[in-house]
Amino acid sequence: MKTNLSIRKLESNEDMRMVQGLEKQIWGENTVPTHQTYTASKNGGLVIGAFDQQEIVGFSYSFPGFANGKTYLCSHMLGVHPNYQLLGIGKMLKDEQRKLAKEIGYDLMTWTFDPLESRNAYLNLTKLHGISTTYLENCYGEMEDGLNKGLPSDRLQVEWWISSERVEDGWTPQLANYDRPFDVGQSEKGNPMMEVNLEEISSSSEGMEVPIPKNIQFIKKDEPELALDWRMKIRAVFQSLFGAGYALVGLKKSDTDVHYYQFIKRTMIPLHIKHEENSNDYKRD
Repeated sequence: MKTNLSIRKLESNEDMRMVQGLEKQIWGENTVPTHQTYTASKNGGLVIGAFDQQEIVGFSYSFPGFANGKTYLCSHMLGVHPNYQLLGIGKMLKDEQRKLAKEIGYDLMTWTFDPLESRNAYLNLTKLHGISTTYLENCYGEMEDGLNKGLPSDRLQVEWWISSERVEDGWTPQLANYDRPFDVGQSEKGNPMMEVNLEEISSSSEGMEVPIPKNIQFIKKDEPELALDWRMKIRAVFQSLFGAGYALVGLKKSDTDVHYYQFIKRTMIPLHIKHEENSNDYKRD
């Protein structure tokens, strides 16, 4: 199936109507107005589609952002039709988005994702080499769609420094060991649960690994109160680590019912812009 896929930039009103139709199939909720996506595409934003022959099966939508004197690209939405998930389409869309964003002149993209969704974490951090140092509590308020209903809409904000050594070279920390300060147990129903004592966090550790459930959606259905417990504990742990100068750089998969987020000190990460013809790189704070 994947060999028939193509990726292209979307620019016409008809393109935006195709995107809107796909949004309805994926989330079944109110969609972004086509006049908004169309206008963004003409003013520094990017709308990109993935196609199987003539059928749109995935898309990304981004618009310009500005904060603290810097312009960046805010990648607001990425969706793939349920029948086409787990085929690498999300990464294909992000790779094309990065290429086009660099051509426009951006060097930073941002977006958010649910810290309990391990599949998204693996794509954003391990495959795309984004980082995160920002935890947003209940970012969108109460959400009623199937994926988000039932928990506060906490989000991690991703920084994707698209011209950096971290991204260009796929830089990853070469640490022999990561500390694991939090134990994982089991609930009466056999689902994973995390035991947290924030005093166990050492600011002198080079790297730390923090567990999250492999499948939070199953836990939400099977033990809603345990899913909320995971939300609140992850919130407390991540805010503590970010406050101590750590950054989130990867998700390590395991054969158990949890995966592990990997944290290192932000100052360790090479966020220099790589110039093809000029070796005088500079670094972001």
